[in-house]
Amino acid sequence: MSLAGSMCVIRWTLALGVFMAATAAMAEPASLDDYMRQPRHAPDQVVHYGPAPSQVAELFLPKGKGPHPVVVLFHGGCFLKAYEGFAQTSAVAADLAGRGYAVWNVEYRKLGEAGAGYPGTFLDAATAVDRLREEAPKYGLDLSRLVAVGHSAGGHLALWAASRGKLPAGSPLRTADPLRITAVVSLAGIGDLKGQAKTWAQSCGEDTLDRLVDAAHRKQPYADTSPAELLPSGAKIVMVHGVFDSVMPPDTGGDFARQVRKAGGAAEAVTIPNAGHFDLMIPTTPAWKVVVGIIERETPPSSH
Repeated sequence: MSLAGSMCVIRWTLALGVFMAATAAMAEPASLDDYMRQPRHAPDQVVHYGPAPSQVAELFLPKGKGPHPVVVLFHGGCFLKAYEGFAQTSAVAADLAGRGYAVWNVEYRKLGEAGAGYPGTFLDAATAVDRLREEAPKYGLDLSRLVAVGHSAGGHLALWAASRGKLPAGSPLRTADPLRITAVVSLAGIGDLKGQAKTWAQSCGEDTLDRLVDAAHRKQPYADTSPAELLPSGAKIVMVHGVFDSVMPPDTGGDFARQVRKAGGAAEAVTIPNAGHFDLMIPTTPAWKVVVGIIERETPPSSH
């Protein structure tokens, strides 16, 4: 080999070594333990929208009198009681409040709790969103700037809440005059319950979605529960996934975004490098900064 060729090999080897060292130095995607151990932040107000212990929402307020744009925040956890909610979402709620948003952090009945599943979990999401009409005058909330943000199972609820205007007649989930959501930022959420059920089942259990929609007793269990059956919702949809997400991989968000556009709606899919399923909901991660940028683009914060 010539001297020039040898130098090229050396330079390539050195460059490869630098790249590999840099890659190794990059933080690993956040784990479930990282997500579950987040510090708890106290809200400004706690509102019970129903009699059950889980029918409650926390309100985080920014500084100033408003009117404030509103983020409706739905936590994840496979719709299962085993996973907490507020302990994992209060950190991002507090972060968004510090950026000029009023945050409506919603708890709901989960599988394993009385009244959860169909129709209870869905009615909880609907009732919690519509309750904002009552709270808005008290706290200076601008409901014309309303974005829903949900993680994992909560991403589904955020998408579904924005789709309620398309619920079929006769559905027990249908309510009069559902509050309009202008944009949805779904973080590793599932938009197509039927088409993506097998992917979801790998992490959340074979029968979880069947229990949620009461598939054993209903002929069309997805007709009023799957956002994919209720398109277009009228809201701008942004499906966000970490590139290393094994729960809801990026292709699931891309597939749903294409379904939305095919139905005449507005949607896009965003894949965040070096992030997994949980990075999207931890405010100290680089992935959260990307999420914040998307929220601010879709619904700009109030000045504070």
